[in-house]
Amino acid sequence: MNITYRQLRVFLALVDTGSVSAAARTVHVTQPTASMQLKEISDAVGLPIYEVVARKVHLTQIGKELAITARTMANQWAVFEQQVDGLKGLTRGRLKVAVVSTAKYFIPRILGSFCAKYPEIEISLEVLNRDGVVKRLEENLDDLYIMSRPPLNLDIEDEIFMSNPLLLVAPKSHAISKKKNIDITALKSENFIFREKGSGTRMATDEHFKKLKLKPNVRLELGSNEAIKQAVIGGLGLAVLSKYSLGENRDQEEVAILKCKDFPIVSSWHIVTPKGKKLSPIAAIFKKHLSDQAKGWC
Repeated sequence: MNITYRQLRVFLALVDTGSVSAAARTVHVTQPTASMQLKEISDAVGLPIYEVVARKVHLTQIGKELAITARTMANQWAVFEQQVDGLKGLTRGRLKVAVVSTAKYFIPRILGSFCAKYPEIEISLEVLNRDGVVKRLEENLDDLYIMSRPPLNLDIEDEIFMSNPLLLVAPKSHAISKKKNIDITALKSENFIFREKGSGTRMATDEHFKKLKLKPNVRLELGSNEAIKQAVIGGLGLAVLSKYSLGENRDQEEVAILKCKDFPIVSSWHIVTPKGKKLSPIAAIFKKHLSDQAKGWC
């Protein structure tokens, strides 16, 4: 089977963009050239690798297998290039990181200090909900994945690098915000605003309330921490939020952290990679940088 690396790059661009024209732009060739190279791959394989239905590209089963193989080859080649640069005394290349949405409150600053040390490194940061990050993890699209609840059904390597306390919050105007040593039973009549099901915060919150044998009255489910904070400020209910989503100037906000003996919920931030994945030199340096910087955030 005779397939060139250049052809595989076009194919991976097709997988990433979902269209031949966008793939052509990504690898800087004309659309006819991209179409021809994709046809040559199919001819070499002897089976169709994709089909177009309603103007949308769908990989065939063999196309999906080829995408996994091509991605592995591309990742290994990137590692090799970085190793060569390292021997030349150079630190450059690309770092791809996918994080859950709550991590956006601290990861950009950690990335900023990393880029200050290594300005020639190109950074790609994907901020998604937990399901989106897990999907990218399954497809091995990035160097590192950062989340608070790693999936249990995947074969992964998992390292805790920072705590992630989940706090119980209320509007500052709420009478309960002035109380101390609040008993969890005092919250039975309160409304709650929770993150959407499937998020790491929601999973930890559900488990915690189940352990406390309290069924909260969930008034709203929202998909962003900002929306939840505004709903709390608006008096719609109490909420459970990551310490990092509240920002550094909590006293200036209209949100109070409740002094409840059953909170905060103990949680952690994890660095996750597929089992057996060989980190590129840059990814390994960034992983250490994450752990070093986390000491100042805890």
